Amino acid sequence: MLKTRMKRVADRGDHAVRRLAEIEASIADLSNEDLLDLADIFKAEPRSPIGDMAFLEMARRNISF
Repeated sequence: MLKTRMKRVADRGDHAVRRLAEIEASIADLSNEDLLDLADIFKAEPRSPIGDMAFLEMARRNISF
């Protein structure tokens, strides 16, 4: 029983890591205009994780509002 539970927890963690990577890739694939729109939506302080990702991508591309 414990092995099954441990495997299920590990699988959930692996799925979460894959999903986060997909979200990060989706943000990186946005056009500059769409990225600016996303950053505008999530600009409230304290910034959400999606807002942080958007602003990091904007910094990488050297674009701002």
